[in-house]
Amino acid sequence: MNGRPPNGRRRIPWRKRLVVRLLFVSALIAVCSVAATAWLAVTTTTSALKEEQGQDLAADNRILARLSGYAATHTDWTGVRPTLRELAARTGRRIALTTADRTPVADSAPRGTPLPPRPAATVDPLRTDTYTESGAQLSGIDPRVVGPYRLPAQERARLDALAAERERCYARYGLRATVARTASGRPVVTPADTAGPADHGATDCEDGRLNTPTPTERKALAALSDLARPCLHQAGLELGGRPFLIFDPSGKDPLGGGYLAAKSAGPGNGEAARTAQRCLTTARRTQLEPYAAPVAELFLGIGDQNPARFDMSPANKAKVVGAAGLVLAVTVAVTAVVAVRLVRPLRALTLAAQQPPELHARVPVTTRDETGILAEAFNGLSERRERLQAQRKAMVSDIAHELRSPLTNIRGWLEVVRDGVVDPDPALLDSLHEEALVLQRIIDDLQDLAAADAGTLRLHREPLHAGDLLDQVAAAHRVAADVAGVALRTRADGAAWLDADPVRMRQALGNLVSNALRHTPAGGTVTLGARRDGAHAVLTVTDTGTGIAAGDLPHVYERFWRAEKSRSRRTGGSGLGLPIVRHLVAAHGGTAEVASEPGTGAVFTLRLPAVPLPGDDR
Repeated sequence: MNGRPPNGRRRIPWRKRLVVRLLFVSALIAVCSVAATAWLAVTTTTSALKEEQGQDLAADNRILARLSGYAATHTDWTGVRPTLRELAARTGRRIALTTADRTPVADSAPRGTPLPPRPAATVDPLRTDTYTESGAQLSGIDPRVVGPYRLPAQERARLDALAAERERCYARYGLRATVARTASGRPVVTPADTAGPADHGATDCEDGRLNTPTPTERKALAALSDLARPCLHQAGLELGGRPFLIFDPSGKDPLGGGYLAAKSAGPGNGEAARTAQRCLTTARRTQLEPYAAPVAELFLGIGDQNPARFDMSPANKAKVVGAAGLVLAVTVAVTAVVAVRLVRPLRALTLAAQQPPELHARVPVTTRDETGILAEAFNGLSERRERLQAQRKAMVSDIAHELRSPLTNIRGWLEVVRDGVVDPDPALLDSLHEEALVLQRIIDDLQDLAAADAGTLRLHREPLHAGDLLDQVAAAHRVAADVAGVALRTRADGAAWLDADPVRMRQALGNLVSNALRHTPAGGTVTLGARRDGAHAVLTVTDTGTGIAAGDLPHVYERFWRAEKSRSRRTGGSGLGLPIVRHLVAAHGGTAEVASEPGTGAVFTLRLPAVPLPGDDR
């Protein structure tokens, strides 16, 4: 027993049937898709919440920095309401400012709206948070609080001229520089090269005039020194003479870190510097306090509330389970319907493929989907197989016929010679030799076609002048043309060069010329032509013979095909010459064509790749 039922059809186990496998795969895909969708929803929601929280924190910092900048450039909060409303509209947050005792200063929410439980931050430009607020200095003072250090227009113009002069000086040494302006109006020239002016030899550009404090700055620094003196005296710092401050040329902090020019006689230098820093920072806050808005508390709509962790309620869990079950049921039902529709034509294809080959079974095409396309392809394959089988039978018959004729002649003459009926004279031997040559030519043609079909046809390409090729072919067939009474001519373009195997090309053109001579009556003409057409060399064989009917033109290059259906060998030829021409030209990457009208002759055209000329690459 081979496991097949009596009708010969193979029994497929249910677990290996296409319908079962499709149902299983669809169910698995549905479960995976539902699980993946649920996981993705949870992950995406959690990620969105975290991202929103991060965006809220960034928005809080921007709001605080903007309001700190307003306080740094205004002495009170009187005109802050438009700025506050603009920030609220841009960020979508509720923003409120109050004094330390919760007296409202400005609020983007309607009057009477309760404030959040506690403030989000304190807006104080003189005591900013270095790590959370952009632009804050190490001293904790917003650099936008300029106060008495703001330069008047006259001093700005003079410093701008000095900055432009220094920039031009740097440029003479090949050093690029940028000019920026600080909040006080002082220009700062910064070299773009990290090597510095000294490495470029531009030390003479730094003459110190740009870094020298202006009268306004000297006045403010003097006032700052007076404010810092009591603190320094209390700290036990003994100063030799009136103290003064070293100015920071960067313009970021006019105190330059708070260094004292006088030598301290108190504790160590490091401790003295830290003490002086604290005294100067305190004095600077006292000096700038009249120029900044008072301290305010900042309340934001979300306050310090954190988004809750994403959790799924029992109702939502029930919805997810119900949706998953519904998706699974619908998927299974749809898959069952689709599977049945897919399997039905596949079964028909299987039955047709199991039929004996000689029946050439067909299947009905009922759909236009992939299965229908497969059925059409199967029917086309059956038709081609039937046609190829018919051609194979005809080819075997033609080969047998072509080989039988010379073999019959050779056998007959050998038998009569053996029986002593005739003597083996030279004429008989010549006839037998001619028949042997015909037989050899047929075998050679079949061998060439077999090599072309197998892709083993070898070519030895070389640059070949078309005119020389035509002359060689014409010379080889000159005697046959004279015997037939046909004029054989050549006409070649001097620029026609082709990249081809000379032996194979002589064979192809020779087959065309032989065919033309057989079908051209005495007094006719056969012309071999060559010309260049762009990247191709075009070879033509034109005759003035009987021509070819329009219905016969598509079959000219078929094997063993003749326009004469009687199989008469009166005109010679085996019916393989033109198919060999087509294969030889195709092996060279070219094409073979034919054009003809009955009674006007025929034109066979070979189009082959040409050798590039020197001017073709322009």
